[in-house]
Amino acid sequence: MRIGTVREIKTLEFRVGITPEGAAELVAHGHQVFVETGAGAGIGLGDDAYASVGATVLPDAKSVFDKSEMIVKVKEPQAVEIAMLRPDHTLFTYLHLAADRDQTLGLMKSGATCIAYETITDNYGRLPLLAPMSQVAGRMATMVASQYMMKPYGGRGLLMSGVPGVPGAKVGILGAGVSGMHAAEIALGMRADVTMFDISAERLAAVDAQFGGAVKGVHSSKKVLQDYLPVADAIIGCVLVTGAAAPKLIRREDLKKMKPGAVLVDVAIDQGGCFETSKATTHEHPTFVVDGIIHYCVANMPGAAPLTSTYALTAVTLPFVLRMAEKGVAGALAADPHLKNGLNVQAGKITHPAVQAVMDAA
Repeated sequence: MRIGTVREIKTLEFRVGITPEGAAELVAHGHQVFVETGAGAGIGLGDDAYASVGATVLPDAKSVFDKSEMIVKVKEPQAVEIAMLRPDHTLFTYLHLAADRDQTLGLMKSGATCIAYETITDNYGRLPLLAPMSQVAGRMATMVASQYMMKPYGGRGLLMSGVPGVPGAKVGILGAGVSGMHAAEIALGMRADVTMFDISAERLAAVDAQFGGAVKGVHSSKKVLQDYLPVADAIIGCVLVTGAAAPKLIRREDLKKMKPGAVLVDVAIDQGGCFETSKATTHEHPTFVVDGIIHYCVANMPGAAPLTSTYALTAVTLPFVLRMAEKGVAGALAADPHLKNGLNVQAGKITHPAVQAVMDAA
């Protein structure tokens, strides 16, 4: 199979869809790999690293699209990339279509087969290709919250850890999934007072088991969350509904209950965000303030640690790329129901029920 990867063009996005090691593996299995020049330069993976393992370096994205059957990316395609897709292409990347109607319509118009990392499942109902980026984003979220509590960044001038005689920050985490658990791990390590909210008794039991009571697990409800808002110094939103838009758990009118200078970090922004006031931001301009509350809503958080994130991501995506290359995309989809759960758009139609529900509701 002819497989290509291109330089990511989203603002300050330096991750790359295939590493030189991944390219070497694909070439060893008899496949052709095409790489846009400079695709990995932002994390020190030069063109020579790809060429030395047998990949072909091409001068621009169009050349890669023209020669490839499968396009492997990291972030959702931008408009100029969607325009290069053909019906015989397979696009394999994060899509997050529930929060992006224009992208969905563009992919439908392209006729391409579009498989989303974030809806591929495993035997346990988990999302194995979302997990590594959720781990990075969760850990980053606590670090970000700590930074924006500081006075120079607009916060109240609070040290998350506190010091002897002065208590640490109160950090609420919405959702006890992968990103939430990793956010809690770092917050606890920074000596914050951590409370996790979830509606699943099973997930709350996991919180108790992992943290031995050091993190408070609370069954979430509107009243419980409303009661917590006045004491919170930071709230990290990690709620995920596979393929669908995130629920809005904090409304604009709720912000007046919070301390001025408190911080909201919306890890769920790729799926529309779990705060009503959230809007996607970039690493270049990461925050905004609504009613005195700092919002951090960067839609590609792991892009701030692109070297770590690239290797963590490609470790889980490469086996699927190899499977599709070996069996053909149609054969791989037919043989693996978990991969088929990643199919979001094909032949001009939406194929994932959660995405279709969002489009129908729009």
